[in-house]
Amino acid sequence: MSRRQEIEQALSVVRQEIAPFAPTLIVVTKTYPLSDVEILKDLGVEDFGENRNEEGVEKSSVPGRWHFQGVIQSQKIRSILSWADVIHSLDDVGHAEKIDRIASESGSSIKVFLQLSLDGDPSRGGVQESEIFSLAEGISRLNSITVLGLMSVPPVKWEPERAFGEIARVRQSFLEQFPDSPFLSAGMSGDYMSALSHGATHIRVGSKILGQRAPRE
Repeated sequence: MSRRQEIEQALSVVRQEIAPFAPTLIVVTKTYPLSDVEILKDLGVEDFGENRNEEGVEKSSVPGRWHFQGVIQSQKIRSILSWADVIHSLDDVGHAEKIDRIASESGSSIKVFLQLSLDGDPSRGGVQESEIFSLAEGISRLNSITVLGLMSVPPVKWEPERAFGEIARVRQSFLEQFPDSPFLSAGMSGDYMSALSHGATHIRVGSKILGQRAPRE
């Protein structure tokens, strides 16, 4: 079976599974080659996700909507904005202010998700429920950023149903204060169906479509 056939088959399975929910499917291409992105584009994929700025710079030569979902490093913000259409991992007002300044220099704008953390694990990014509302308030005053909604990654040791149930609860409270930010980016290869059942509008799927990643050197 050719690489194209492998990807086409796996992509078809995912598309059939998620069809009743009609979410935005973001295919996460981190560590996979540019040739895979080209195959995906040819198969009709429009949304691509990258966790590393360097890979995003390279692969965004393929037209599409590019989503940055990694940890934001201040010194890389200008480069991220050169290729990303959406940022999924904003969790710091200082970063938001820098993003706003850089975007306003060129008269552009950027769409973002605010990253919610359920357990406060600093290695995975995000702010907890007690801080997510003040973060949104601070960012709402910036002219070049549009907050689409919330993004969250379940804690490693939590059962998906528990995690996505909690995410859905916080999202409902968030919607009451910020009704113009209704979207939810949640769910990856191992749990996207659970995420969708709890209201996810954007899912980020990599290995379920592209196969297991080779370990990094």
